Amino acid sequence: MGFFSKFKKEAPTLVAVADGDVIAMDAVSDPVFASKSMGDGFAVEPSSSTVVSPVNGVVKSIFPTQHAIILQSDDGLDILVHMGLETVALKGEGFDVKVAKGDKVTAGQPMAIMDLGYVVEQGKKTTIIVVITNLEDKRLKLTTGRATAGSAVVEVK
Repeated sequence: MGFFSKFKKEAPTLVAVADGDVIAMDAVSDPVFASKSMGDGFAVEPSSSTVVSPVNGVVKSIFPTQHAIILQSDDGLDILVHMGLETVALKGEGFDVKVAKGDKVTAGQPMAIMDLGYVVEQGKKTTIIVVITNLEDKRLKLTTGRATAGSAVVEVK
């Protein structure tokens, strides 16, 4: 182990934003997200309504329709957490955001409650998308399958 090895930074890690099945971005049923035109990331098909922060960071913005939250991680990653597909049309109904712009959050901390039943009743999908919008030359190592909210699912390399 060399002298400089103690200065090596850990690769940023993201956690599952809800209990459920973690899927790769290209498996998302929305073509904009699946094409990764906004960035790469992952999605969760949720089995619980609590949506948690995928990282330690700061809340940069909350969409007026409450269906999406933008974070900046302590590692400098810009992250969009988008709750459901085509849920902007719900105009905030079915979402109870528990954080405010400027709040510091920790990975696994509850940020919102999404009424899964309401979203489905409105004909929308409950898929929660997590997009890193400033990956540049980094790659993601994703662990898919069943996960619990707050468990590590992505390593950024």
